[in-house]
Amino acid sequence: MSRLFGSVRSRATLGATLVVAVALVAAGTALLLSLRANLTGEAGTRAERSAQAVASELAARTPLGKLSGLDAEDTPVQIVDEDGVLLAASEDLERISGTGTSEVTPAPTRSEEDGRDDRDGPDHRDDDRDDRDDRDDDESLEPGEIAQGASYTNGTATVDGDTEDYRFAAVEVETPDRGRLTVHAGAPLAAEHSAVGTALTAMLIGFPLLLGVVAGVTWLVTGRALRPVEGIRREMAAITASEDLRRRVPEPATHDEVARLARTTNATLAALETSVERQRRFVADASHELRSPIASLRTQLEVAAAHPELLDLDGAVEDTVRLQNLAADLLLLARLDAGERPAGTRVDLAALAREEAAERRRVTVEAEPVEVSGSRGQLGRVLANLLDNAERHARERITVTVRREGGEAVVGVADDGEGVAEADRERIFERFVRLDAARSRDDGGAGLGLAIARDVAVRHGGTLTAGAAPAGGALFELRLPLAGSDRGTARP
Repeated sequence: MSRLFGSVRSRATLGATLVVAVALVAAGTALLLSLRANLTGEAGTRAERSAQAVASELAARTPLGKLSGLDAEDTPVQIVDEDGVLLAASEDLERISGTGTSEVTPAPTRSEEDGRDDRDGPDHRDDDRDDRDDRDDDESLEPGEIAQGASYTNGTATVDGDTEDYRFAAVEVETPDRGRLTVHAGAPLAAEHSAVGTALTAMLIGFPLLLGVVAGVTWLVTGRALRPVEGIRREMAAITASEDLRRRVPEPATHDEVARLARTTNATLAALETSVERQRRFVADASHELRSPIASLRTQLEVAAAHPELLDLDGAVEDTVRLQNLAADLLLLARLDAGERPAGTRVDLAALAREEAAERRRVTVEAEPVEVSGSRGQLGRVLANLLDNAERHARERITVTVRREGGEAVVGVADDGEGVAEADRERIFERFVRLDAARSRDDGGAGLGLAIARDVAVRHGGTLTAGAAPAGGALFELRLPLAGSDRGTARP
């Protein structure tokens, strides 16, 4: 079962079908109940009219044997007195239930002569009048008056051999000569049963067909909507198998969620391709940079092994130091690429700038106390890299300024060298990039200092840019959010 409904298409079809099924069952039940209530009410209205007609004849002193309502074939009628004794009933009535009495044969207690009952005499009428006077006010009716409204019951009756269900209405009438009588009249419920049965049969046949149509349409529409998703999945599987990140998933010519998913997937693939290509270049450049000092150091050691008097100890130490610095730079870049976040300690940039410039010549510091939140070691590395770069290009003077500007701390490192061409002001922050004037091993370094400086600045929520200094050289400007500002201290 879990495999059968394991796809979105199957679950969507099942869900839509169940929702429609519940709605149809609820609507069908309400329709049947409403139809039954309306038809039952209509039958009750017909029964009440029949009972009212008989009651009107009784109120007009019509003899029981001459009541026209007793001759109706489809309307069984009973007339009972206050004691529940059956006085008259329809001629063809054989059996009845649901009324005041189940008797169908009137009791032989009355006979009419000259329009009067045998018991109708002055004394008897007086006794009846006395009985009516003793009734409660809320139950009393004037002679010849018919009670307003009727009470309803359901039952069965057998008329001339046919047994059917009926809706019975009971109407009370105060007769001038017989006292309080109750007329029970029925109307058949065959039309109600037939209509309800027909509607139920139509629902039992139509509902499954409608649910089948809903399921089929949902299956087709869902499949059509998910077809691009399957294309995206197949292409992603092919990209994974081929490891070719240059490929892209197909983008449908729509503006729905699937199209946005395809565009986002392609953007992710592009970013992944860029990242992988950057890592490949990084590994290749790192291998190239490591090869030179290692080869030089090995050559010197081999020469020293063969000719100890030719050992260049200073050169070997220099190559070892350069190799150590390069390894440290590569390790720091690896930690930054891995998402290492700086510590949230307060760092005084003015004190840090003076500390880094203390052992360097030609460096002038103009600073005001400014605190930022971050890693003191990493921020010190940024200043050191900027000062190293300035020393390689400055003629006579290097100026370090630290100031507060709005909600930011601004550190500027300016030199009086040749400066950086505008076209190269972004390229110099790429890894292993060295301008032509500084490509020698001794002067140019490995081309990682400025790249590390910018990565650290970004990790601290700041920026590092290159521009022109007032003296004509290069100006590197580091901007960091002040400690306690709303901006975060690190970016992912």
